Amino acid sequence: MGRPRGIEDEVILRATVRVMGRLGPTGLTLAAVAREVGLVPGTLVQRFGSKHGLLLALADRSAEEAGELAARARGAHASALDALAALTSQAFAGMDTPESFAHHLAFLCTDLTDPQLYERALAVHHAQRRAIGDLLAEAVDAGELRAGTDVAALAGTVQAITAGAGLTWAVERGGTLAQRMRRELDAVLHPHLPPRHGHEPEES
Repeated sequence: MGRPRGIEDEVILRATVRVMGRLGPTGLTLAAVAREVGLVPGTLVQRFGSKHGLLLALADRSAEEAGELAARARGAHASALDALAALTSQAFAGMDTPESFAHHLAFLCTDLTDPQLYERALAVHHAQRRAIGDLLAEAVDAGELRAGTDVAALAGTVQAITAGAGLTWAVERGGTLAQRMRRELDAVLHPHLPPRHGHEPEES
């Protein structure tokens, strides 16, 4: 069976993310993804080989997308710190409920125990750290953050609170995940803002 015209891998991978959030690891099957995009399961077998192959393709795309997301966020905001807020919020795309967050977290646990998926998860982690660091360095150069800010250390902290904010929100269930993420990010950045900093963050 040939590749159906108009159904590209990118479409299938986006559908996979939706199914992951809705059904979790046990519910994610080639059949479920095929239904999501209107294909037969055999087409996905031909293209990706297996469920594991589909997850590897998604992980590869996530690593590529890390830099693209940062560039889009920067292009959409005049402020490097606003771009950073947008980028950290994008990390939780598709995780609008505690249940969908839990499902994606379960996939991360799988990534940590599967050597091939872990290699890709680490690549995504490093790409995200670089993107965060670049935005923080730009914020220092623009005077949005204090001169002399340890950008490398702060990038690690921002990445850590990004992960922690999601878990805390899923447990406490107050407000939206985007609101919780912005509040935690602002708290981490506040000590590094210059005196009488006039920057007003954009609404999430």
